[in-house]
Amino acid sequence: MSQSLNPSDSPNSSDQRIAYALLRATIGLNLTMHGVSRIAAGTGEFAAKLVTQFSHAPLPSWSVWAFGLSLPPMEALLGVLLFLGLRTRATLIAASILLMVLTFGSTLTQDWTAAGIQLTYAAVYSALIFLNRYNGFSLDSRLSISQSEPISQTPEN
Repeated sequence: MSQSLNPSDSPNSSDQRIAYALLRATIGLNLTMHGVSRIAAGTGEFAAKLVTQFSHAPLPSWSVWAFGLSLPPMEALLGVLLFLGLRTRATLIAASILLMVLTFGSTLTQDWTAAGIQLTYAAVYSALIFLNRYNGFSLDSRLSISQSEPISQTPEN
């Protein structure tokens, strides 16, 4: 007798969807609050702190300033989308790319503590992408938004 590999056949599938939703919402709230708190404190002030932090890095200060101004709204937007579960797959990919940029900056300034924390975020984002089939409690699910790339089917010989 073979066991079904279909996750919806599992008696724990609702637990898996709940676990996924809680992790997605928690990481979304975390990212949202990163952005919102920086916006509330003033994006100019945040950008100025980044320019100081990167003063010895081989980057032009204007690029650090521009990134510092744009980072908080990006964090807030991506966080809200994750929290709600809207365009989850695309949002997780975008957040992962943003995290790669942040990791580049942390390693450029040799801030190994921040780089280590960013690896934890990267692992969570990757797990959420990998387990996206459990994204049942989300706006994506309610709106029936497809979260996977179309797979081309070839006829069997």
